[in-house]
Parts: sequence; structure tokens; C-alpha cells
Amino acid sequence: MIVMLITLHLLSAVVWVGGMFFAYLVLRPVVVAELDPPGRLRLWSGVFKRFFVWVWIAVALLPFSGTLLAWELFGGFAHAPLYVHVMLMLGSLMIVIFAHVFFAPARRLHKAVAASSWQEAGRHLALIRKLVAVNLALGLLVIVAASGGRFLV
Repeated sequence: MIVMLITLHLLSAVVWVGGMFFAYLVLRPVVVAELDPPGRLRLWSGVFKRFFVWVWIAVALLPFSGTLLAWELFGGFAHAPLYVHVMLMLGSLMIVIFAHVFFAPARRLHKAVAASSWQEAGRHLALIRKLVAVNLALGLLVIVAASGGRFLV
């Protein structure tokens, strides 16, 4: 059971954090260089619609698998080491930021793109970009805590 939970947990983190890394550091510079603003905004609207489905799956699986792992490995969070609490805190913050992106600027982006309101869509995309940068940084910190936390304390 522990192997299955760790695998589920890691795959969920890879999908979410890896997706943000690819989108921010690989796709974004190419899109900016190759597409005009309306094309860029339509592309991002479509990318977010598809990617956010996978992020919601990760958002459901990460706390589920993490909580079960805490119980299986440590008898609950009260006995879990510091790095587990760091992962929980940072992961929870990431979920809150993602939920905000999904329910506020992303929805407004989709509506503005559908209405061909490019300046408005651009403002929403700029906010999403900043929040994704924050979440990517947090996600990389979670990976550091997960992979090296037990060795640092």
C-alpha cells in the first residue's frame, strides 16, 4: 500500500509541477516569440482548460495520498517529521493559489478571449503568469523538502 501511495503522490506532483515548469519556462517563451497577442491568448486559454483538469486531479490526489502516507508511515501528522509539515504547508498554499487562479483570473481570461477582448484577456493572463511563477517556486521547494527533508533535519 505504501508503494502505491508514494507512486500516486509522486506522479501527481510531477504532473502539476512539471506542467508548470514546461508551461512557464519552455512553452511561454516560444508562444511570445511566435504568436500575435490574440493567437497567444487563445492558445493559453485552451492550454489552461486542458491542463487544469489534470491539476484538479493532482489537487485531489496529493492531500489524499499525503494524509494516508502520514498515517501509514508516522501514525499521523502529530508524529511526522518537520519536512512532512513543510510539504503540507507549501502544498496547501499551492492549492489555495491554484484555486484562486482557476476561479478568478482564468475564468475571466476565458470570457475575455471568447469576447475577443484582447487587452482584458492580456491583463488576466499577466496575473495568471505571476501566480504560476509563485506556485512553480513553491512546488520546487516542496520537491526539495520531499527529496532531501529527512536528510536536512
